Parts: sequence; structure tokens; C-alpha cells
Amino acid sequence: MEFRYKVLVIDDQHDHREQMLHILAREGFDTVGAVSGHEGVEKAQTTHSDIIIMDIAMSEMDGVETCMQIRALQDSKHPIIVFLSSRNEDYSQIAALEAGGDDYVTRPIKPRVFVSRLKALIRRSQLWQKVSIENGNGHAPSTILNKERYSVLHNGTEYELPRKEFGLLSLLMSKPGKVFTRESILNAVWDEEDLISDRTIDVHIRRLRTKLGKERIKTLKGIGYKYCLTIAE
Repeated sequence: MEFRYKVLVIDDQHDHREQMLHILAREGFDTVGAVSGHEGVEKAQTTHSDIIIMDIAMSEMDGVETCMQIRALQDSKHPIIVFLSSRNEDYSQIAALEAGGDDYVTRPIKPRVFVSRLKALIRRSQLWQKVSIENGNGHAPSTILNKERYSVLHNGTEYELPRKEFGLLSLLMSKPGKVFTRESILNAVWDEEDLISDRTIDVHIRRLRTKLGKERIKTLKGIGYKYCLTIAE
């Protein structure tokens, strides 16, 4: 690594939190811990962390609410957020992704595998920072991507996007009208190490449609998705 990434670990379970802090510090990350969701939101602002790892089932304020509050902070940077939990049911993973999480990892973990997966997320984020959008920053006059802020300006309103959501929109907007299969989307936006459910892409598409409108991203049943410049497409 060219510099030491700052990682915030939010977990109300002392053993889990200290184990993760130890694993990451050993790998060269700058680490800081938070014992609750409320403290995590505060430290997300003060430490300007590059990566946040949090449990989903915390007693005081759960990980979903914590993530939503962190994402809502206008003065915060846009960190990678990874949920780490013993819960592996689909609804927990979907809730975590819809709240703005970039990944969801279930316990028990293998430290080396987890660190490799984290580094893959970092590489992916660096890749999307270098995405080159034709015709300036975007295609449709009403929709402009900002790759430095990880946001999209649509009809005068700016929306900050989680990394996977931004990556998916960047991919679709790179070739308007082109149909991207679900397989090609998974290969371009998610890493092989990611363990995702069949509904993961659907969740991200639904979240983008709430911001851009249903007409911008069209579903071709059984094939994939495409970005439309006009409603007629």
C-alpha cells in the first residue's frame, strides 16, 4: 500500500472488536475502535476513516441505522463500509446493502481471506475513481456523474452513492443503450471473493431507480439491464 488506510471498527462485542483491530493493525492499517453505533457515527466524522467495518446486530443502535447515519453526513468522506455479522439470512444482507453498505461478510472469518477481500474492495474503489465517462462526466444532460465525489447529479439534485452503486451506474452509463448481462455486471462491479445473493444486483438497481427514475434503467427480462438516454429507449 502506498499509504496507511484508516479503518474504523464498530462493534459492541469487545472480543470481536479487539480481534478485528488486531488483525488489521498487523496488516499495516491504521485502526480505531468504537463500542457502539452512536460512537461509531461520531468517530466516522472525526477520524475521516477510509474503511468502516461494523457489526449489524448492536444493542444500542444497530448497524443498519449506524450506516444510514454515516452515509447521511454531508461533511464526511465516502468510506468503504463492510458489514461483519454472524447473521446470514437474506433480509439482513439486503437491509445492509440498502442502507449503503459495500459488502456483507458472515462470521466465522478466516483473517487472511478477510484481509484479501478488503484489499479487493480497495482496488475496486480505486478502479472506479479512474472511470472515464464519455462526453465529459456523463451522457444525458440531466444526469452527470462525479467520480471524485462518488455522486450523481440528476435534474439538479445530487445523490451520494455507495461504491458498488456508483460502479454499477458508471458501467451502465459508459455505453448507453448497450445491454449488460447480469454476469457481465457481476464480473465488472463485484470481485470473485464477494459472496452475493441473486438479489444483490436487483437491490442496487432498485436503489438507483429511486434516484434517477424507473425510465433511466431498463430491465430486459432474463438478460440484463441498460441505461437509457431517452424514455423512448
